[in-house]
Amino acid sequence: MAERKRVAVIGATGSVGTSILDICARFPDRFEVTSLAAGSNAEALLGLAVKFGARRACLADPSPEALSSFERAGIELLAGADGLAEIARMPETDHIAFASSGTGAIGALQCALIADKDVSLANKESIVAAGPWVMPLVKRPDQLRPVDSEHSAIWQCLRDEPKSDVARIILTASGGPFREWPLERMGEVRPEDALKHPVWAMGAKITIDSATLVNKGIECIEAMQLFSQPADRVGAVIHPRSLVHGLVLFSDATMKFLFSRPDMRMPSAAALAWPERLPLGNEEEFSIPPVGEWELEFQEIEARRFPCFGLVLDAGRSGGACPPLLIGADEVAVGAFLKGSIPFLAISNIIGLVLERYSGPRPRSLEDAIELISDGARMAREICSAIGG
Repeated sequence: MAERKRVAVIGATGSVGTSILDICARFPDRFEVTSLAAGSNAEALLGLAVKFGARRACLADPSPEALSSFERAGIELLAGADGLAEIARMPETDHIAFASSGTGAIGALQCALIADKDVSLANKESIVAAGPWVMPLVKRPDQLRPVDSEHSAIWQCLRDEPKSDVARIILTASGGPFREWPLERMGEVRPEDALKHPVWAMGAKITIDSATLVNKGIECIEAMQLFSQPADRVGAVIHPRSLVHGLVLFSDATMKFLFSRPDMRMPSAAALAWPERLPLGNEEEFSIPPVGEWELEFQEIEARRFPCFGLVLDAGRSGGACPPLLIGADEVAVGAFLKGSIPFLAISNIIGLVLERYSGPRPRSLEDAIELISDGARMAREICSAIGG
């Protein structure tokens, strides 16, 4: 019997956090939940803390009512970035899962790595904007374990493989709802069209990013950082059924890929239980599907259909200020589109203009990088305003 791991989950009420907690609930003899954190949903967080017996919780800015509710339940409630950092340093926690979005938990991630905790990570900003100040803190192989399905696939394919043998890393994308739309109709896309993801159930922001393939470009930048690979060795293809999540081509012309049903509990389990695998499958899932059902179809990403993908890859190649700027710009552009203030095709125009117009210095600190996210958002708001958004 493996030793029971004591787990904290940052971003516990989101879709990835829910998947991680589902694994903890399925295997209570393997995982004990010690602390939970969320942004503002106090009611949901309290319910989860009571359900899992967590002794501590953290909210971004708890109200007096929330403080009273948690106190009555016998749960210590912490607040903000300082509270997250305190959770990250606590000696009674072995493994910390970062499943929140945004930059608020980057400091806590740094604390967890410095404290030599095992970390499961599903936070793009931590690597795309803050990678130069996060990755050097990783003390040992597999201390930092990716949870996003694509990066988990690459991570699992690279087990025991020398990084020097990697010729190319290829992530997969479903292609979103517009993979087969006529190009002449792309100007007609409405928010409700873009929110109909064919495979994954996600929040509105990430669903739009998947429709534009901004998300896939950002994942490529993450892969460059996570797996220490140059930009010219990382790319992506469209794979409509989302059965293959990532591929690695090696220097001897062999290839590995990870094939599984699209279910975030699987990469969550891989990260939590490493180096073991948890028994998640049933008899039907252990059978090999008929050849005709595999449908291992891969397609190139069309630049005209998905202009954002190329923009983001270029930002990754350029490095410096570009990755944090694009995060801020995309946040604002997607928000404006969801409100109906700008057309779908304007998202790429706004990101491109922000990257083109910036003429400042490269970030020299984590604080600089976070400030650049704000700069990108500010510039994007100005552009949206100029075009009527």
